[in-house]
Amino acid sequence: MTATALAGDARLPLYQRLAETLRYDLTQGTRRPGDRMPSENALAAEYGLAPGTVRQALSALVDDGLLERFHGRGTFVRRPSFDRSLFRFFRFRDSSGEWRIPESRILKRTVEPAPSHIARQLGIKDGEPAITMSRLRILSDAPVLAEEIWLPKARFEAFLDLSESEIGPLLYPVYDSRCGQLVARAEETLTAEAARPEIARLLRVDRNAPVIVIDRLAKGFDDTPLEWRRSQGRADQFHYHTEIR
Repeated sequence: MTATALAGDARLPLYQRLAETLRYDLTQGTRRPGDRMPSENALAAEYGLAPGTVRQALSALVDDGLLERFHGRGTFVRRPSFDRSLFRFFRFRDSSGEWRIPESRILKRTVEPAPSHIARQLGIKDGEPAITMSRLRILSDAPVLAEEIWLPKARFEAFLDLSESEIGPLLYPVYDSRCGQLVARAEETLTAEAARPEIARLLRVDRNAPVIVIDRLAKGFDDTPLEWRRSQGRADQFHYHTEIR
């Protein structure tokens, strides 16, 4: 059987070329989140490589957060869970104390020229058409988060045609199923600032009250920027916890 050709520069180490080949499969949707990867021996036979080379390639993709290993089960394409990751910073529990994902209410969804700072984040030209959405997250009839979201219009055209009920509270599954854009990783920056008048009105807090600001840039498996999002929440609902080992 003829070995499957590797992608990438022939001058690169074989494990790097295999990692890039497998990364391309993830980008194209050949392997989906939750899929189990073939064994090291199976991949070695498919690409005509030593098992040790395959192990290095898989380890590189695990380190990049694209794959995850489970002892006794194998290696799987990681399921992104960034829609929930935001809520590790805020206490969103109902009156019974149960953890809940806030409901969402879309306040605005339009196409506008991307401002320079947004265009830079999304890797598009200044003024290029982009989808912008303002969204309010609500829990027990109380606003808890105000969000500003920007998407490259060329990649998310189908998002404009969806009703609010079709979008729901979690956006990344919608990006995947309706727009063919799968979020694989994200970068977040957390700061605090005084609430501007429009944010104070949305969150029902005093003007200049402290709010926590989380800026997030979501990317695909190939590191292409897919979404820029700014989430602002009341500081009195913020908490931070980490475990250091």
